[in-house]
Amino acid sequence: MVAPSVPVIRGSELPGSARGGGRRHDWRGWKFMLPFAVVFVFVFIVPIVYAVWISFFQKKMIGGTVFVGLANYGRLLGDTQFWDSVRRVALFTVVQVPVMLFLAAALALALDSMKLHGSKFFRISTFLPYAVPAVVSTLIWGFVYGSKYGLVGSLNDVLGTNLDVLAPSVLLAAIGNIVTWEFTGYNMLIFYSSLSTIPHSLYEAAAIDGASEWQIVRRIKLPELRGSLAITVIFSIIGSFQLFNEPSILQNMVPGNAVTTYYTPNMYAYNLSFSGNQSNYAAALAIVMAVITMAIAYAVQLRSMKEQMK
Repeated sequence: MVAPSVPVIRGSELPGSARGGGRRHDWRGWKFMLPFAVVFVFVFIVPIVYAVWISFFQKKMIGGTVFVGLANYGRLLGDTQFWDSVRRVALFTVVQVPVMLFLAAALALALDSMKLHGSKFFRISTFLPYAVPAVVSTLIWGFVYGSKYGLVGSLNDVLGTNLDVLAPSVLLAAIGNIVTWEFTGYNMLIFYSSLSTIPHSLYEAAAIDGASEWQIVRRIKLPELRGSLAITVIFSIIGSFQLFNEPSILQNMVPGNAVTTYYTPNMYAYNLSFSGNQSNYAAALAIVMAVITMAIAYAVQLRSMKEQMK
């Protein structure tokens, strides 16, 4: 009887090995990563490093650009206009983000209930505002808001009222309405995708056991939304702290100076850099805002991870 031969694999034929006993690195993975790494370094890393670098300098009338260390950051701590803009976007975030996500979750639950007539049209029409550029959306709502030339103005003429939704006291709420209109459909799709992963047999089993529709939502659907809720909250916080397009467009449509050059941190940085010729100070402002936003987003992520581990 002849024993079956066992194929012998030489050491030099194994991945990552080298002739002569030395280990040879396998660079194939890095070759696939190289195009992305090059783009990532030049598009993401280099601008951040450059912004940090120029934030340590200051342009002066006499002497040109000089190294000032952390002076720009120290000046920022005492800048009341900067902190006013931070408080404004923080208030905007605390109010607008929960309202928007509540509406998005309610729409997703309505679609997932399978009891909504014309669900395809409803889904597309809800998502459509997200496809409209922010500049166009703001112009549309700006003409609706106009108390002398828009829809609000027409209602004032008919009803004999003097309603002004662009007044400084309610302007932030008017901007929040625009942002909610733009992004509710986008967040609704994230929630709806998460709900679509739940097998419908689970709903049928719960119904057979006597569970009501509200109990199915509370015990099955809402726990499933925790993961997607954390993602949407983080994205929404980052987007709110980057608020720029809506107040910038409305600046020319709002009477008076209700939208100042420092209405949001991004507007303040933009005007400092391109109108005030203070690009070094604007870079320091941008770095501080990035740190604040990352800290808040990281705290939200940690909290959501703890909630999911319970």
